[in-house]
Amino acid sequence: MDRKIKKKKWTVRRISLIAVGVAFLSFVLYSFLFADNRSRLNVDREKITIANVKYGTFIDYIPRTGNIIPANTYFIDAVEGGNIREIYLESGTIVRKGDPIMRLANSQLELDVLTRESGLYEQINLGRQTKLNLEQNSLNLKQSLAEIDYQLSLLKPQYDRMKELFEKELVSQQEWEGVKENYEYQQRRRELTYASYQSDSAKTQVQLRSIDDSEFRMVRNLELVSEIRENLEITAPRDGQLTTSDWQIGQTVNRGTRIGQVDELNTYKVRVSIDELYLPRIDIGQKGTFPYDGNSYEVMITKVYPDINNGVFEVDMEFTAEVPGGIKRGQSVRIRLELGNSSQALLLPVGGFFKDTGGSWVYVVSGDGGKAEKREIKLGQRNPEYFEIISGLEEGDKVITSSYDNFGDNEVLIIKQ
Repeated sequence: MDRKIKKKKWTVRRISLIAVGVAFLSFVLYSFLFADNRSRLNVDREKITIANVKYGTFIDYIPRTGNIIPANTYFIDAVEGGNIREIYLESGTIVRKGDPIMRLANSQLELDVLTRESGLYEQINLGRQTKLNLEQNSLNLKQSLAEIDYQLSLLKPQYDRMKELFEKELVSQQEWEGVKENYEYQQRRRELTYASYQSDSAKTQVQLRSIDDSEFRMVRNLELVSEIRENLEITAPRDGQLTTSDWQIGQTVNRGTRIGQVDELNTYKVRVSIDELYLPRIDIGQKGTFPYDGNSYEVMITKVYPDINNGVFEVDMEFTAEVPGGIKRGQSVRIRLELGNSSQALLLPVGGFFKDTGGSWVYVVSGDGGKAEKREIKLGQRNPEYFEIISGLEEGDKVITSSYDNFGDNEVLIIKQ
């Protein structure tokens, strides 16, 4: 009798199939739960810029171009108009204060000056003649008093003698009364003359003071009138270098026309144009530096011009110490203008990434340099060199700072050496 062979359930084939299935399911499950499914992009190391995050001093500043100009400039304007008769000095000449630059001719003005001078001289002479008459009248009264005093000095002894003789009845009454009347007449005459002298003297003093004051004013007016004629000669207001337009002999110059300017030598300042956005942050006393001939020089804002033209305003900056030797008017210098106090912070170099991310995230390079991953960050202030890092990065982190234009939305960059 044949024996029934029992069929095996776990054959090698079945076990192999189950093992393969379990392995496949394990792989799928692992890929779903643990594998890195982020989008990736291969990049060439030579085409990106990697910078280190470091801890250092953050200086809030902006770079600006300034122009060297004279520290003090004195403008020359025509006080009176006329035609140019002579030109003594050309533009670029080194001048001393008072040096004649040019002379104008104005016949009508000169005639008016002569007429006014003549009238003033006439008034001055008239006042002096009145003063002389008053002094002469005062002198005459003094002479009259002196004459009366002399007569009284002669009559007094005679009066006393005749009085004594008359009291002794040694002279007639007629003789006594003649002497008495003459003596008393001279006394009354002296009283009247002295009273007139006192009154006249007080009035004379008032009149003399008035005449003196009037003469002083007329002499001053005479000087001013003379200055009008002198204004036809244009002179240098200070020592320095003269700058004028291309004037020609015979050319008409109107009153108030700008003839030129005199710049003080060896004293300079810097005129700087700044974007209007920075106007609220700019004030007198702020400092800046610029390199020149291998050295660094410090300048400080001394004046702010708040007028805005074409979106910019200007400031004047003066040197806080020595002026660079050899620097010339019109030169341009690149100034590093500080906007605030320096502080210690984490710093990330400025790069093209900012326009792509707005500073909200960056690619941070791994320790082995093989890949870079997206990381959210927060940036603070910036200057032309660095961003101030608020959060998201640590000292020593390496960040791709070049442009992210070609990276798309990939979360991981595989860096190929």
